[in-house]
Amino acid sequence: MLVLVLDSSTPAVTAAVAEVTDGGVAIVAQRRTVDARAHGELLAPHVAEVLAEAGVRPGELTAIVAGLGPGPFTSLRVGLVTAASMAQVLGVPVYGVCSLDALGRAAGAGRVLAATDARRKEVYWATYADGVRERGPEVARPADVGVTAERAVGEGAQKYADVLGLPVDGELLYPPALHLAELAAGRVRDKAPTEPLTPLYLRRPDAVEPGARKPALR
Repeated sequence: MLVLVLDSSTPAVTAAVAEVTDGGVAIVAQRRTVDARAHGELLAPHVAEVLAEAGVRPGELTAIVAGLGPGPFTSLRVGLVTAASMAQVLGVPVYGVCSLDALGRAAGAGRVLAATDARRKEVYWATYADGVRERGPEVARPADVGVTAERAVGEGAQKYADVLGLPVDGELLYPPALHLAELAAGRVRDKAPTEPLTPLYLRRPDAVEPGARKPALR
């Protein structure tokens, strides 16, 4: 079964084609570009490139897997809107995965903190034991995270390593497409119904609607 994997929860714009079989999950083709300001410009071309490299027509896809974040409002919305739109057009189910869970799963054994950059001098974070989430996801200033872990992963952990006080795996900064696909593989094999893609924003966007005008003083 061929699956399109998308994630735009971090500065990394990720698209991949994965093959899900009874024996496991393998990445057939993938693209990742780290550019926090170009999610809207890069994601669609990346999708076209991985499909072409894999020799897969859109109609051959079995499902779409999307990273739900947590992540900044604008970038996260790009991936989720793309995933939902393609799934609707192709008539295939779409499944959401917490993007931090992919980092935690990729980190493997031990107690791990996964943290991505939430901007405003904050991080999105969760903790994992042997790849299984124990706490989170949450958003906080690095100094307020205050968890016990053996090491950390994610670009947020790298950015604030001095504050977190944990060794950081510099090779594992962004949610890997393989592990996003693995987290949804059971649903793909079971042909589970499509899911609503509920983004993990964890806080309100910077832009808000203006409030009502205050009455003029008399």
